[in-house]
Amino acid sequence: MRESFLKSVDAEHQQQGELLEQDEVMRCIEDLCNSKAAEFNMYGYENITGEQVWACVSEDYRRGWPRLNKLVNDIMSLKANRFMNWLMLSVYKDPEEESHTQKS
Repeated sequence: MRESFLKSVDAEHQQQGELLEQDEVMRCIEDLCNSKAAEFNMYGYENITGEQVWACVSEDYRRGWPRLNKLVNDIMSLKANRFMNWLMLSVYKDPEEESHTQKS
């Protein structure tokens, strides 16, 4: 009989829930975004940052944050094509926003 490598969950840990704190979650999200930026850099897209990846992914979250599994999936499944489309649109949007703020 094979020995299982999974540890059983005892009642104490199950009751505590052991949820990640918000700062831990944010660090993990930052690491995921940096990882995706590094992946794009390996494909030849230079100067992409984790902040840009996060801005692209989080643009869809105007109504609130999704569940963590969806958030991780959105980051890890981000394709270079979608990111570059977002980047081009953001370049066109920025001058418009600046011109509106200067008129006010």
